[in-house]
Amino acid sequence: MATLDDVHSVIDKGGHRGVVSTTRADGSIQSSVVVAGFVTHPVTGERTVAFTTPADSVKLRFLRVRPKATVVFFAGYHWASVEGEADLIGYADPFDGLDTEDLRLLLREVFTAAGGSHDDWEEYDRAMAEQRRTAVLLRPARIVAM
Repeated sequence: MATLDDVHSVIDKGGHRGVVSTTRADGSIQSSVVVAGFVTHPVTGERTVAFTTPADSVKLRFLRVRPKATVVFFAGYHWASVEGEADLIGYADPFDGLDTEDLRLLLREVFTAAGGSHDDWEEYDRAMAEQRRTAVLLRPARIVAM
């Protein structure tokens, strides 16, 4: 049985790039590329796969209605997938127990967990607020890896 450590290994080798799949209202699948990493859920303490997305993204629109997703990561011929429930924490997606400062810090944490770095964190924070970014935290229910 695959574990989050297996997923982490593939993420590290593959540069944090993956494909997230969500479900449209008609049951068909919508997929898009994300850059993701692991963060600890700020409320539950659970290890999650996380990425950010702007408030007007299609995947976020679908996740607001049907908060389940699968993310597949790949590195060469190795791949790993994580399927689960998604918690949305963002400027347009408030989450009980978290305030704007918590969100600002979470967005930074997700960015760095996904391999990002920034020379001007204040500018980064402004950009995230302008884009009304949301952090998507996928709580793993099923993990498969090869």
